Amino acid sequence: MTIDENLLKTRKHIHFIGIGGSGMFPMVQILHSEGFYITGSDNNETETTKIERKMGIPVTFGQAAENIEGADLIVYTAAIMADNPELIAAKASGVPCLERSDMLGLLTRRYSKAVCVAGTHGKTTTSAMIAQTLLEGGFDPSAFIGGKVKALGGSGRAGKSDIFVVEACEFVDTFLKLSNDISVILNIDNDHLDYFGTIENSIKSFRKFASNSTGPVIVNGDDANTMKAVEGLDKEIITFGWSSKNDYYAENVRFLGGAKSGYTLMHHGEAICEIRLSIPGKHNILNSMACAAVCLYLGMNPEEMAEHIDKFPGAGRRFEILGEVNGVTIADDYAHHPTEIAATLKAAKEMDFHEVWAVFQPFTYSRTALLMDDFVTALSVADHVVMSEIMGSREKNTYNVYTKDLAEKIPGSVWFNTFQEMADYTMSHAAPGDLVITLGCGDVYKCAYIMAGID
Repeated sequence: MTIDENLLKTRKHIHFIGIGGSGMFPMVQILHSEGFYITGSDNNETETTKIERKMGIPVTFGQAAENIEGADLIVYTAAIMADNPELIAAKASGVPCLERSDMLGLLTRRYSKAVCVAGTHGKTTTSAMIAQTLLEGGFDPSAFIGGKVKALGGSGRAGKSDIFVVEACEFVDTFLKLSNDISVILNIDNDHLDYFGTIENSIKSFRKFASNSTGPVIVNGDDANTMKAVEGLDKEIITFGWSSKNDYYAENVRFLGGAKSGYTLMHHGEAICEIRLSIPGKHNILNSMACAAVCLYLGMNPEEMAEHIDKFPGAGRRFEILGEVNGVTIADDYAHHPTEIAATLKAAKEMDFHEVWAVFQPFTYSRTALLMDDFVTALSVADHVVMSEIMGSREKNTYNVYTKDLAEKIPGSVWFNTFQEMADYTMSHAAPGDLVITLGCGDVYKCAYIMAGID
């Protein structure tokens, strides 16, 4: 599909079908702040739609043809079914209609320094850290992040510089629609196999993403799949990782208690600065090195950069502490792939809690079936496991897989049909000093809210 690059110059009223989606909200924030009149629709009230309505944006619940009235540009998510009456009306209206990823691609082409952060794991945290560090350093970036960031006032921001920090998702090759100038690949792992089929196909897509970069490609030099993706490319490749063979690497790594850690950032054998982190886990040390490589490339002072990285509290739903109830700490995390779950739970176990409770909502039948044994290994890091039934999302259960199949493989685990049952069981069994962390990319955060007493 050919997209008119001047489309946004001639439009005033943009309507979003599925306006509450995590991939829609940052776009809504950017375009609303630029003065566009925004309307939207969604099926249910969510935390995001509440925020959007507080911004003065009319949001209609329930999707119908009349919702698009007056719009001269319509954006919809890939999750909207082809038989959706609002989408049918939009496509029949003669008004330009863009799928969300096409709109994001259009936005990236308005900037000369689009920093696109890709990878199977860590995209949200790393892109959020880059955006906040640049913002507090006076670089005034625009940003499109998949999670809420307190310093940005949400997940999207329209700055006045030529820098645009974008979380670049690989699912259905969305990131190939972006105009990436500075590209980051954090890692490549088995995920979205319902689309890619094999890890080799995933690597090929990441290679296309890297080859599209107009500037440097910043990569995890210790990740074999990532290095395979960029092997032989005629691009400036900047590496980070644990090994001193990388351009940027960490020395003198130390864990400072609680969520804090620190290390010396090295570059070709020379110490650049001391970096401290206020978010837990070794994986976040790697994420911070990727952030540092981007910020230094853009000309940021190393000491100032380190100061702002230290102040980064994490993105929403990334080991987000929601509160304490009767001595039990309640947290929420977006982790939904076994590698992410294992990293989050290992970070939790390194902290000062007594026992760790994993409250998990499996997401998609394909991922649950194809990575079943990996989920068992990852969840077994926790002391206790409580699960919901699988959230199928866009899929039908052609795999004939159920949470009970997963529970049978994890000794002592339990599962329930409702969040209230999960919350009641967990809070009646957890003890003071324990950590309860909800895990999943669906709506399991609602279970965390029940346990933490959040409306």
